[in-house]
Amino acid sequence: MAERFLAEGAAVHVSDIDASLLEGLAATSATAVDATDAAAVEDWLGPHTRIDIMAHAVGFVHHGTVEDTTDQDWRKSQSICLDSAFHVTRAAVPRMKANGGAVILIASLASSLKGYAFRAAYSAAKGGVIGLMKACAADYLSDGIRFNAICPGVVDTPSLRQRIADLADEMGSVEAAEAWFLERQPAGRFATADEIAGTGVWLASEDGKFVTGQTINVDGGISI
Repeated sequence: MAERFLAEGAAVHVSDIDASLLEGLAATSATAVDATDAAAVEDWLGPHTRIDIMAHAVGFVHHGTVEDTTDQDWRKSQSICLDSAFHVTRAAVPRMKANGGAVILIASLASSLKGYAFRAAYSAAKGGVIGLMKACAADYLSDGIRFNAICPGVVDTPSLRQRIADLADEMGSVEAAEAWFLERQPAGRFATADEIAGTGVWLASEDGKFVTGQTINVDGGISI
């Protein structure tokens, strides 16, 4: 998403918990930030008095039923997926009120939209992201701040490849684990990160300026 906004000419300030993943990105600034830390998020945004677009793409996928989910697993899921969205949104809004803008939260189909096996903690957290988005869309409509959530299908990312590798022993092979994920894709393939990012650019653009409070499914037909 940062790459797509850069291509559109935006001044992009990007962060990740691992700054090495941002090397080579021609952003205005690239900083290591732990988005689960409210103070760290506020410090990161501290120098910026105006923000026009805030995109939040933070996640952790715990694999398991509620019986497989420890208190630690549950809290980690909520902290990374939902608390971070709250921290980023709360810090961004005061810097957007004067001029309006767009907040884009990456949620998931595995949320209030659709139930998936072995995604209890993750679905609860991402469902919370959608609830946060809708409440904020109502609260800040008069300030010209639009809030929307993108709900991707399964996206081919390093996170997905790690989850496939983690399941490979249990399922007998990497191929079997990959096939398990592909079974949920009516389109017969995973989404690319760029396909998700393009929706984010549209939501932030003039073409998307009448869209707020919406969940946008980019899922290759899963939700049909």
